[in-house]
Amino acid sequence: MSIWSRITAAVSALATGEGLSVVLDRLRARPERSVAFTIAVIALGAKMAKADGQVTRDEVAAFRQIFAIPPGEEANAARVFNLARQDVAGFDAYARKIKGMFKGDDRILVDLLEGLFHISVADGHYHPREDAFLTEVARIFGVGDRCFRALRARFVDTAPRDPYDVLGVAADAPLPEVRRAWKQAVRNCHPDRMVARGVPEEAVRLAERRLIDINRAWEEISAKQAA
Repeated sequence: MSIWSRITAAVSALATGEGLSVVLDRLRARPERSVAFTIAVIALGAKMAKADGQVTRDEVAAFRQIFAIPPGEEANAARVFNLARQDVAGFDAYARKIKGMFKGDDRILVDLLEGLFHISVADGHYHPREDAFLTEVARIFGVGDRCFRALRARFVDTAPRDPYDVLGVAADAPLPEVRRAWKQAVRNCHPDRMVARGVPEEAVRLAERRLIDINRAWEEISAKQAA
């Protein structure tokens, strides 16, 4: 059964009047983590779309870049998106439920934030309300300031970029420590590791941009310390 078939089944199980937040409550078991991840990105993406007041074709196209939606499944993805937009629950309630779903593995929450950043800049603009939205989601997720700054710098051209933030090390960290952090970050980007922690295979491409940034940070720091 494909991931979209499982998402359809999860949404179809809703009783009349139940919102998408009910689905999030039900998706706590590890075998359904990839379904939970996909629904979480759609749900928070829908809430974020409301933050800047509009949903553009670019944002929809960005979502399709993250998740390959096969022909015939667009309606199912749209249903999840619309359920999230119509739900009276605020985005903060969604974020807390999602945090609970992935309790014990903060890395997948970073993967999820990465997908949201990808969608937020798809229209060529990073709206202040989107920044406020993502900052609060990161706070609820428990994602540290340094990690959040590194994510924002990766996607927002005008944001300051610090290679030490990218690798999560102190600016005065010795080179062997930086090397260990770099190698660990590269390992965490491996497709097998991402799938193991719940990122669906369709979304593993999220790591491509991250890996480029990680390797560039290592090159900058190692060159600086060698000078």
